[in-house]
Amino acid sequence: MKLVELYIREVTRRLPEKKRAEVEEELRTIIAEKLPVDCMEQDVKNMLAELGHPAVLASRYADRPMYLIGPRYYDLYLQLLKLVLPIAITVTTIVILIVTIVSGAGEEPVFTIIGELIGRIISGIINAVVQAVFWLTLVLAFVERAEHSKSQRPLGLNFEEWTPDDLREFPERPHISKEKRIPRSQIFGSLIWTAIWTTVYFNADKLLGIYQQGRQGGLEFTTPIFNQAVLVSYWPLIILVVVLEITLAVYQWRAVQWTNKLALFNAFVQTTSVLVFVLVFTNSNLVNEAFRQWLTDLFGGTAFLTWLIGSILVVVIISSAIDAIQGIRKARIRSR
Repeated sequence: MKLVELYIREVTRRLPEKKRAEVEEELRTIIAEKLPVDCMEQDVKNMLAELGHPAVLASRYADRPMYLIGPRYYDLYLQLLKLVLPIAITVTTIVILIVTIVSGAGEEPVFTIIGELIGRIISGIINAVVQAVFWLTLVLAFVERAEHSKSQRPLGLNFEEWTPDDLREFPERPHISKEKRIPRSQIFGSLIWTAIWTTVYFNADKLLGIYQQGRQGGLEFTTPIFNQAVLVSYWPLIILVVVLEITLAVYQWRAVQWTNKLALFNAFVQTTSVLVFVLVFTNSNLVNEAFRQWLTDLFGGTAFLTWLIGSILVVVIISSAIDAIQGIRKARIRSR
């Protein structure tokens, strides 16, 4: 009966000390009832296999779950993650954006600054996701173990058990077709792009311009392309565009798919962004005089600059129009 003694020891050692004697006595009674008088070793093994793993049996006696998030809280856990993660990602991106603008960029080449900014955003988002998942898991695991209810019925966002009345709060959602679905990567990409262009805009006098070979062998920033005072003078409109683009990203995350309201809001954001962009880049004082002179000395005039700004405006207008039209087209696709 050595196997029986080992099994009982494996079960009781996982229990609080005050419960061990009681459980040991109960186990001995159960095992004695299950085993025949002239039992063989194989009979003992079959009976112990029927009782199950010692850790599982101990968890039943201790009323202690063997999982971090159980079935009662699992659906609530997933719903909270879907609510918390978009907020954490958005707030992280905004904070990094504000810190970068306030602290200012260095005088490294623009691609170096953009690369560092993307790295900070990705690192910040990963850290925010890990922190959100860790703390949410920890809190719900603690709450589940502190709850004294024996019920295993799942809880909703209101921390109450589901009833048929809750169906009114969750209308039927049709199957989302691939054409209507909004990829998460697209939303992340739009947030990163907003952070990049805003950082470059408010640091244009340090990033966009003429780089020449420095005395120490590296590239040295000499002449900015734009008049920073003119760019900064439009800051209320720029902040408005940033807020609209972030709001659009959050709206897309929550909506999951293209809807008529989302498509109209997207068209409004694209139109507003284009109007602000055109207003800024048609300002006659936008280009730095030193840069104009550099172009004149190099090309004999500034016709190239006029052509370049005009081409950029056309590209921005066309791409924004395509984005708005695509959103409206996808919203009109019928869900199955």
